[in-house]
Amino acid sequence: MSLVPEHLFYTKEHEWVEVIDSTTVRFGITDYAQNSLGDIVYVALPALGSSVKAGESCGEVESTKSVSEIYAPVTGEVIGVNENVEANPELLNVDSYTSGWLVTVSLAGDLSQYSLLSPSEYQGLTQ
Repeated sequence: MSLVPEHLFYTKEHEWVEVIDSTTVRFGITDYAQNSLGDIVYVALPALGSSVKAGESCGEVESTKSVSEIYAPVTGEVIGVNENVEANPELLNVDSYTSGWLVTVSLAGDLSQYSLLSPSEYQGLTQ
């Protein structure tokens, strides 16, 4: 069974969202996603200062099995990228929720406008 931390929100595309403050969130891929992908060998993240739009691809994760898009769970400006994950993609297999975070975004608008799932809703999706 996949790890689903209670303090995060989730998407149907298997990204997690952590609220940093009222205007800032951090996101990454879920434990379920990294487990499904297998050994991750490459990660491409959006550039600092670029814009991401909810539901649209903003990067990719490549594993020994396949290449998967990373979909932005929110709309806003990229204010942080995890360079450690770009240099060491296997961090996603080790800890996709803390050291394996991907992108920090300054939100455009309110978080409530996005179709994010609660931990229990996400667990229901992945069981």
